[in-house]
Amino acid sequence: MEQLTVEAARSWMQAAALAMAENAAMLSELDTPIGDGDHGVNMSRGFTAVEKKLASTGTPDFGTLFKLVGMTLLSTVGGAAGPLYGGFFLELGRTATGKTALTKSEVSQMLERGLGDIQRRGKAELGDKTMVDALSPAVSAFQSSADKDITAATRVAEDTAKTAAEATRPLEARKGRASYLGERSIGHQDPGATSSWLLLQALANVCA
Repeated sequence: MEQLTVEAARSWMQAAALAMAENAAMLSELDTPIGDGDHGVNMSRGFTAVEKKLASTGTPDFGTLFKLVGMTLLSTVGGAAGPLYGGFFLELGRTATGKTALTKSEVSQMLERGLGDIQRRGKAELGDKTMVDALSPAVSAFQSSADKDITAATRVAEDTAKTAAEATRPLEARKGRASYLGERSIGHQDPGATSSWLLLQALANVCA
């Protein structure tokens, strides 16, 4: 795939809704020892709401699509994840306003700016045991993928995010509710990093 179309991005959101629903119990189980135990429920509720909105709403360009996604997640996802994921998609929309197809380079820029919004809102860096620990290396992997093939780049990004999410287990949380636990947060995989991996897995599957 040399270009990501709006229709493919809509399919990405539908695939994300399915992934969050199927993995809701797992995400909440990860969240229970270090958070409120509701990350999976929140993510599933948010993306299910996105899917319902898309079923009745036209999205002629990426700006329209991702604004709808971002605003829906902001209003339906509880906890810190709502503003972070909502802001991420709003930034994607601002970056790609008016466009109906994106090259690998444009997708790369869009993802980088979305990551930047998450880091600004959450004030998180690599190693803080947050979704940034999965998204940052994944975006870098996407950008460094050798050719112009979006399919290959999204698969590399997804594989990187999965490995990076699993690598949060030995980290001590320095941001979010998990940070209140101090050393007791060590040994638990971060749920936000895990849902970020699922989001990129959904994108890779759509682009395959």
